[in-house]
Amino acid sequence: MRLRPLALARHLRRSLCATAFALLAVPACAAPDDNGDPVMRLLADKQLIDAPVAALPAPAENKLLRRVRERASDMVLTALNFVGVRYHRGGSSEESGFDCSGFTRFVFGNSLGFALPRRADEQATAPGLVPVRREDLQPGDLVFFTTLKRTFSHVGIYIGENRFIHAPRPGGEVRTEDMGFDYWKKRYTGARRAELATESKAPTVATDMAATTLR
Repeated sequence: MRLRPLALARHLRRSLCATAFALLAVPACAAPDDNGDPVMRLLADKQLIDAPVAALPAPAENKLLRRVRERASDMVLTALNFVGVRYHRGGSSEESGFDCSGFTRFVFGNSLGFALPRRADEQATAPGLVPVRREDLQPGDLVFFTTLKRTFSHVGIYIGENRFIHAPRPGGEVRTEDMGFDYWKKRYTGARRAELATESKAPTVATDMAATTLR
């Protein structure tokens, strides 16, 4: 049976995501040359970054730190599954398309069970999120930019290697970008991270459905 182009694209994205999740299931005691972050390996496979250098043996991590890392990886892999989905102002699903804050809200809700508010500026001040310095960014952090002459008018998800994923603008598609590009460097306004404690007590969902648009 021949798949339509859109159905084929979705099938390929889901197959890629399934492969990435399979990588996450590899036991921690894998062979030394199999070390490394599965998210970084996925980004390298998609040719978004250079091939990752084999990770050095890390000291034993406590359960909390390991849990945070696993949740961040799950979130990034969930987000990457939607690369290529069209931008749609006010959209908040793969079927309808996404705008920037609809995309981050969808990913946080489906990967963490964390109910972000609807608008980008509300997400920047949402309960359960803490500020993060740029030099301390980790995969899964929200990153904010000023694109409409407002401090927090655009939002995406940091995925590592100085890159983020977002729904950019009308006519565009969900994609990854390099934060080192001048456009994003000049407009970066901060980052937020979900606290682990919010897992069992997510903030109330905002009812304002206004969307932000990148210009």
